[in-house]
Formats: sequence, structure tokens, C-alpha cells
Amino acid sequence: MLIRISLIVALIAGLAVGGLNFVKVKEKITTLQENLRTQTARADKAETDLANTKKELDKTVVDLKQTKATLEATTAERDTAVAKATAETTRADKLSEDLTKTRSERDDAQSQLAAYKATGMDPPAIIAAGKVIKGLQDALAGSQEENKVLGQKIKKLDNELAKYQPNAPPVLLPAALKGKVIVSDPKWKFVLLNVGENQGLLERGELLVNRNGKLVAKVKISSVQKDRSVANVMPGWELGEVLEGDSVIPAYPAS
Repeated sequence: MLIRISLIVALIAGLAVGGLNFVKVKEKITTLQENLRTQTARADKAETDLANTKKELDKTVVDLKQTKATLEATTAERDTAVAKATAETTRADKLSEDLTKTRSERDDAQSQLAAYKATGMDPPAIIAAGKVIKGLQDALAGSQEENKVLGQKIKKLDNELAKYQPNAPPVLLPAALKGKVIVSDPKWKFVLLNVGENQGLLERGELLVNRNGKLVAKVKISSVQKDRSVANVMPGWELGEVLEGDSVIPAYPAS
């Protein structure tokens, strides 16, 4: 009997413990289900948010590409506009320059026309007068050249006469006269120069020979040609050997 009672008590106690465990397990299952629903809701929301974000990102990429294309097109249009503006500015400056030049030419033409009108002469008479003036100018130029040649001849004759006079003064040569030694003969003490009658050189004229600014010798002209002359080294004035390329200047320049 006791054994039966003990078994019944044990069975009841087991059922009680099992019921208690069932309640606790049920509570854990309920909690897990709630957590699962919460996590599932969060996951669904995250997926929705991710999908929305991806759509927005795709839209942003499309907008960015469109904006980039628009910017490139705008930049190209700007560059084209700048090039056109530069070309127009250059053209405007050229037109302004041409206009100024044309106005100046017009003013000159009007001045010349007024001057012609002031003479009281008609165009044929003006053309004839111009020809006469040109002829006179040519004649004057020819006379000046003849005077120059005559002046050289006079100087040459005066120089020829002077050499027969006792204590003849030194021959004056053009102050700007400059030449060079093109041939030098140290044995016979003569040099050939690249200046002559056309440069105003005269016989008996004296020249100082220098090299790098230092006096080398003094020479005296013995014969003169158009663009050449021969000179002899003067005794006592040979401070060094005269070489080709040495420079010469007048010893007695005309003031």
C-alpha cells in the first residue's frame, strides 16, 4: 500500500515538475518567437531600406551622368563662345585700326587736295609742274655731285701745289676717315690701304696706324686711287711692325 502511495506521490511530483518545465519552455519559446519576429521585421525593414537606398543610388548615378554630360556640353559651348568673342574682338580691333588708317589717309588726301586747289592750277598743270620740279631736283643732285667732284679736284690741285711750297702745312684729311691695312711689306716699309680718293684721301696725307687702341706707326700717302692707296712708313714712327688688319685714322683731321 505504502509503495503504491509512494509511486502515486512520485508520479504527481513528476507531473508537477514536468508541468513547471513545460511552462518555462513555453515561455522561452514564446520569447524566442517574439525575438524572431522582431529580427525578421528588422531584416525586412533593412532589405526594404537597402532596396530604397539602391534605387536612390541608381537614380543619383543617372542624375550624376546627366549632370556631367550637361556640364561637358556647357563647357564646350562656353569655349566656343569665348573663341567667337576673341575672334570678334580681334576683328573689331582690326576694323578700328583700318578705320583710323582710312581716316588718316582721307585727311591727308583732303589736305593735298586743298593745297592743289590753293595753287589755282588744274590737274594737267600740276602734273606738268611736278615733272619740272623732278627735273630740277635731278639737275640739282647732278650739280651737287659735280660740285663734290670739283671740290675733290680742287683739294687735289691745292695739295699738289702745296708740296712745292717751302714749309708746306700738313695735309688735312676728313675727321671721319677710317681704314685698314690690307697688305703690309715690312722689308720695303710700305702698306696698301682699303681707302682712297672716294673717301677723301689725298697724297702726302699722314695716317696713324693703331692696333687695339695702341699706336704702331705713322704712314704717309704716296699714291691714291679711287678706293685704294699706298703709304710708306715714316722714319722714326715705326713703334712696332705694321700688320694686315691694323686700323688707320688721320694724323691731322680737318675740323
